[in-house]
Amino acid sequence: MAVPPAIALQALAHRYGDHQALDDVSFDVAAGEIFGLLGPNGGGKTTLFRVLATLLPVQRGRATLAGFDVAGDPEAVRRAIGVTFQSPSLDKKLTVAENLKHQAHLYGLSGATMRTRIDDLLAKLSLSDRRSDRVESLSGGMQRRVEIAKGLLHEPRVLLLDEPSAGLDPGARHDLWRYLAQLRAEAEVTVLVTTHLMDEAERCDRLAILDRGRIVALGTPDELRSSVGGDCLTIRGDRPDELARRIAERFQVHSQRVGDALRIERERGHDLLRELVDAFPGEIESIALGKPTLEDVFIARTGHRFWDDAKGESSRQSAVGSRQ
Repeated sequence: MAVPPAIALQALAHRYGDHQALDDVSFDVAAGEIFGLLGPNGGGKTTLFRVLATLLPVQRGRATLAGFDVAGDPEAVRRAIGVTFQSPSLDKKLTVAENLKHQAHLYGLSGATMRTRIDDLLAKLSLSDRRSDRVESLSGGMQRRVEIAKGLLHEPRVLLLDEPSAGLDPGARHDLWRYLAQLRAEAEVTVLVTTHLMDEAERCDRLAILDRGRIVALGTPDELRSSVGGDCLTIRGDRPDELARRIAERFQVHSQRVGDALRIERERGHDLLRELVDAFPGEIESIALGKPTLEDVFIARTGHRFWDDAKGESSRQSAVGSRQ
C-alpha cells in the first residue's frame, strides 16, 4: 500500500492585490523527506511557507499536511506541524529550559511527559549543559537549536523551517544540517526548508525552485544539475549582443544573454573555450568554464540570475498589510 505524501499541493495560488505571489504551485513531499524551497526574495517561498503554516488563507487550490486539509482543518494541521520562523521567537531573558517549558504548556504538555521531552531534545541538540543559561548568553547557532527544539516538543509529523541558517556561521550551519539528517533518520520527521542559499539547497533530498510565484524546476539536486547538460561557459565583452550573433554565425552555437554576459551550455566546453578565445581575441574580455550548479539551473529556466529583478517579498506584504 502506497504511503500518502506528507505534504501535497495542487494548483495553489495566492495574490496580494494585483501581485500574483503564488501561481499554480503543485508538488508532493514524501514522508521522511528533507525538501527545499529555493528561490530569491520575492520568488514566493515565504508566501508558500505562511500558507502551509496556516498564517495565510488558501485563496485557490488545495494544500494538505500530514493528511489534513490546510483550508478545511487548520487546527489539525497546527497540531501536526512544528514551525521555526526566520525571526527569533525566544525570550532572551529566560533560560533555555524556561523557554521550552512555556512552549510545552501551549501544547498542553506538563509533568513527566514535558520533562522527558525537554531532556531528550536538549540531549539530541547538544544543549543539556546550557539548559539553565539565559538565551541571551547563547551563540546564534545555539539559539537556533533552541528554536528547533521548541518546534519539536509536541512531536510533530512535519517540521517547517524558514531560512533556518539565517545569521549562522558555517560551523553552526553544518551542525544544524547534521541534526536535521539525524532527525529524519531517527524520528522519520518530514522537513520542509525555505532557503536562498545554494549550498544549503544541495543538502536537501529534493528541491522546488521558485521564481516569481511559479515552480521553474523540481527534482533532486543531481537531477536538476544534470538537466542543464555539459559545461557552462560565461563570456563577457563590450558588445554582448553582437558577440552572440558572431558566435552563432561562426560556430552555430546559441548563447543566452544574462545581464551583461553571455551563457553557453556545451559538452566538452573546454574545447569551445579555446576556439572562442582564438576566434574573438579582441572582443572577449573574460571567459569562465564550470560544471553546472543550481544557479545555472535557475538561469537556464528563468533567463536571469538568481538575484536579478528580485524584490523583497516581505516589504511587498507589509505594504499590502498597511492598506488593509
